Amino acid sequence: MASMGLNLEEQKAVDRFRKAVVEPSMNALVILDFWAEWCGPCKALTPVLEKVAADYADKGVVLAKVNVDEEGFIAGQFQVRSIPTVYAIFQGQPVADLTSARSESQLKGALDQLLAKLPITPGGESAQDIAPLLAMGEEALASGDGERAASIFSQIVEIEPGSAAAYGGLIRAMVAIGEIDQAEAVLAALPAELAGDPELARAGAALDLARNKPEDDVLAALQAAATPDNPDGQLAYAEAAFAAGYRDGAAEVLLAMIGADREWNDGAAKARLLQMFEVVGLEDPWVAAQRRRLSLILFG
Repeated sequence: MASMGLNLEEQKAVDRFRKAVVEPSMNALVILDFWAEWCGPCKALTPVLEKVAADYADKGVVLAKVNVDEEGFIAGQFQVRSIPTVYAIFQGQPVADLTSARSESQLKGALDQLLAKLPITPGGESAQDIAPLLAMGEEALASGDGERAASIFSQIVEIEPGSAAAYGGLIRAMVAIGEIDQAEAVLAALPAELAGDPELARAGAALDLARNKPEDDVLAALQAAATPDNPDGQLAYAEAAFAAGYRDGAAEVLLAMIGADREWNDGAAKARLLQMFEVVGLEDPWVAAQRRRLSLILFG
């Protein structure tokens, strides 16, 4: 895609597209999906594309998605008139229009024909192959769709059994949908060589917090006891509230504790808040907002 004569925003859009689509397409066949949040057919097609991309990952196929509302310049370059619009991209060039292939069998048939003709060598960097799938899983988890996230991460584990990020995502997705025992079983059965990986430490932290999930009446009692003169009670309530899914309430209590006495119990409130950040994900918008509040308390 040409970049001469573009303004700054257009150049940034081209750079994003080059990184997300053009560079991966040098060694892989990229399924490029133009979509939007408001598009019903797009949402119906998404799980089909994700499943096919996962099934064909070991054949050198990856999926990239372009939101037309956010990347209007790129959509314009491809003359997208309606969505979903789906292309197959190889070495930076469209090699097929896959828009009419809406079912799993149709997509696989089209891909089989392309793969038979294109000089794609499966293999290479497995981490690069599964990166788009990992991003999809994290996106599903961040949006609250734990079931879909668990399905995506399960497929990645089948593709790359040595991926700590895939196992970590799967465990966190199971925690999100309340499958605590199953998540513990997955963690316990992991290969020894993955022990100590930061992604699994994050998943383990999510499990630790989830084990403390209380019943509603217990949570109410803990909240009643979480008075400013009872920091132990405040910490207990914050842990329980986070485990129950009330992360805003948990953060409010912990930030207030840090503001009142950041050194209490060797900085226990800050340590627990940072653990919650790790569980949610440091790139999550909620975490970014709470970290700004924490910085104001510590350095403001």
